[in-house]
Amino acid sequence: MAEQRVTVNPGIVDWSGENPGIYLRDTDDGPWVTLSVFFRVVMSPYGSGHAMLVLDEPDTGKGWPDVRNFIVNDNEELTRYLIRDYVSGFPSFRDKPGLEAMSYVPLDTVACAGDPQSEYTETVTAQDLMARLTWSETMEPMAVEVTPENSATGKHDMYSLFFEARQAKIEVNGDRLSGNVSTRQFFGKTMSTAFLAFSETWAKPQ
Repeated sequence: MAEQRVTVNPGIVDWSGENPGIYLRDTDDGPWVTLSVFFRVVMSPYGSGHAMLVLDEPDTGKGWPDVRNFIVNDNEELTRYLIRDYVSGFPSFRDKPGLEAMSYVPLDTVACAGDPQSEYTETVTAQDLMARLTWSETMEPMAVEVTPENSATGKHDMYSLFFEARQAKIEVNGDRLSGNVSTRQFFGKTMSTAFLAFSETWAKPQ
């Protein structure tokens, strides 16, 4: 007998939007050397907004401009909520001194470009900063439906459209940051550490 699927999730939707990321290592079994994640939120308890997080030195407890650890955003209340309740619990970011010390920088402009099925970019500008994330050689899209035991927070149902990317880069003021795309265990399979995530929705089960 086929498993019966629930048409409407009875949980409380925390937020919905986009949440692509790029996590880079020097070697496949080495530590993270550069981490970045982008948010385009269309609904949350704190409204809508954008945020691009870059940790060029995740293990250094300093922010911009001393090191390239920053989050450019246009809704600081929303951004701090996302860091506190989500990113700080993501395995790649957990207990990173750079996350705690990073600078919150007001966003001037944000723009996406390209085609998620080939090459795609997100670019932000702010004061003396220009940061760009680029995903390329993307793979076939897949629809993801994750229960709390397999979600990044361990507390939410999560739904999303994912594109893995074989190649990616993080640039700040024209400089390409260090590290290479690697693999990790995610959603019960081996996946790229560079990914596009669209139509992403996080809900607390009831």
